[in-house]
Amino acid sequence: MEENLIIDISESNKGKEQIIINKKYKFNFSYKRKDNSKVYKYTEYKKINKCKSFIILNDKKEILKYNSSHNHPENEYDVSLSIMKHKIKDGIEKSSIPFGIKIKPLYNKISKEMGLICPEYNSIKSQISRNLNKKLPSNVTTFAEIPSESEYYKTKRGENFMIFKNSNLIIFQSPFQAKLFKEYNDDIFVDGTFFIAPKFSYQVFITRTYAKELDTISNLPFINPEYIFDIYVIIKIKSIKNNYCQFLKFLEYFYKTYLIDYDMKFWNYYNNIEHITNNASESLNNYLNNLFPTKPSFYELIDKLNELEHLLYYDYQRKIRGIWKIKKRAINKANEISVLIERFKSIEAKLIDAKCDRNKIINL
Repeated sequence: MEENLIIDISESNKGKEQIIINKKYKFNFSYKRKDNSKVYKYTEYKKINKCKSFIILNDKKEILKYNSSHNHPENEYDVSLSIMKHKIKDGIEKSSIPFGIKIKPLYNKISKEMGLICPEYNSIKSQISRNLNKKLPSNVTTFAEIPSESEYYKTKRGENFMIFKNSNLIIFQSPFQAKLFKEYNDDIFVDGTFFIAPKFSYQVFITRTYAKELDTISNLPFINPEYIFDIYVIIKIKSIKNNYCQFLKFLEYFYKTYLIDYDMKFWNYYNNIEHITNNASESLNNYLNNLFPTKPSFYELIDKLNELEHLLYYDYQRKIRGIWKIKKRAINKANEISVLIERFKSIEAKLIDAKCDRNKIINL
C-alpha cells in the first residue's frame, strides 16, 4: 500500500459520502462490511474506463486497504470542484441562520487554502445557491403564517427581539432599544416605507430616537458659528479629563477637516437652512430600500433588522465609552432641524437679553 496518503472527506452530488485521495482521485461509498469497515469505489468504476481501484476504511477513517490500480489519468480539477462544493455546503449547514452567510468571502477563503488548482466561482455558483435555498426557512406568504416563535426572533446576544404580534401587526424591539426609548423620548422619529414590506404585508414603520448627549459634535451645524470654536475647546477639555483617547483622535480629525480645511458655511445651517435636503426620520428607510432591489422575504427583512440592531448596539457601547469612529460622511438631518436651530437662537437671545456672559451662552 502507498505511504503518505492524504484523505479528504467530501460527498457526491447525491449526498453520499465521498473519499478523496491525495486531491487527485474520488471514491464514492459503496457498502459497509460486517466488521463496520466501509468500501469506497472509484467514481468511474461503472463508466468507460471501468476503473477497479477501491479503498477500505475503518470507522476511524484509517486506511485498511487501498487498490491503486488506476487505468486513467488523474483529474485534479474535478476533485477540487468536489472539495470546494463540499466545504461551502458544510459552511452553510453549520450556520444556524444562513442569511448572514457571505458566499463570495467564504469561497475566497477556501480557494486560498486550496491553492492554485481551484474552480472558478461562477462554475459552482448555481450549486451554492441550491444548497443555500435548502437551508433557508419556508417563505411566509400570508400574515397568518407568521410564527409566534422563531430562532429569528432572537438578537445576536440571545435576547428576545419580537415583542408583539396580532392578526395584522408585528413589532420588533430588543431590550437595548426599549432602554433607549425609555431614556431618550423627547424626540421620536417615525417613518413608513412600502418598498421593503414583504409581498403579503402593507407597510414597514421604523421608529428612531435621539440620544443628544452622545451627539454633541453633531449639534454644531445648528449653533451660531461665533461660538463653535469655544465649544470645541470645552468638548476637548472634557474628553482629556475623562481620558477619551479614541474620541480625542476624532476631535483632531474634526478640527482639521471641519474647522480648518472646510468653509464653515458649507456645513453650518445657523444662517442657511436651504441646503438641507434629507429627513433623518427617512434615512434608515432609504438605507433599507437600497439593500433590497426587490421586496424581501419576511425572514430576510427580520434578519437585516436584527443585524442593524446589533451594529447600533455596539456603536452605542463605543460612544458611551468615548470611542468614536473616524468617518467622513455627508450630514443628513431632518426637516425638524429648522425647529432645532430656532430653539438654539431663542435660548441664545434670552441669554443675551439677560446680559449673560459669553461662557453661559457657549454652555447653553
